[in-house]
Amino acid sequence: MADLSRHLPLSNRPTADESAVTSDRRQALAAVVGRAAELIARNDESGDSERAAAFLAEARLDREFAGTALPAVAEAIATGAPRGIRPLTDAVRALLRLAGTEAVELDPVTSGAVALYAVTRAPFDRRAVVSGCTLRATDAEWEFGRGPRRAAPARQILEFLLGLGDVPPPLTSRR
Repeated sequence: MADLSRHLPLSNRPTADESAVTSDRRQALAAVVGRAAELIARNDESGDSERAAAFLAEARLDREFAGTALPAVAEAIATGAPRGIRPLTDAVRALLRLAGTEAVELDPVTSGAVALYAVTRAPFDRRAVVSGCTLRATDAEWEFGRGPRRAAPARQILEFLLGLGDVPPPLTSRR
């Protein structure tokens, strides 16, 4: 009976410091834009302004930062007004599309937040696949949901939820 209380609202779960919890995603968004800049610079020494412009358009930052170099965009975002999860999700989608098959590192908090947001906004068929399941990132320390576990690398989960790939996370356990 003692375990039941931890599932109830306002229960006596162990408390933790939540002072760093915020809905402001500007630092994470700046980091994603910075990774896009690094990826473009690594693949083309000239900075390839066409690829940068395509990234900005896909990330829906082109109206605000048209013609601006990506490192300057990252700096402006980091020091600018607060940003929410939607712009971060758009930028992560653009980064994953820009990266193609190349490896790209995302902060686990960023990938988890984007996955959680994306699962609520994904098209019906994708939501149906993951409905009633626990999504678990095997390379990041996050999971959410209830039911049978679907475990995969965070990138695979994100690509599926964001519509960049058609392979859903595989069902790994039936709880």
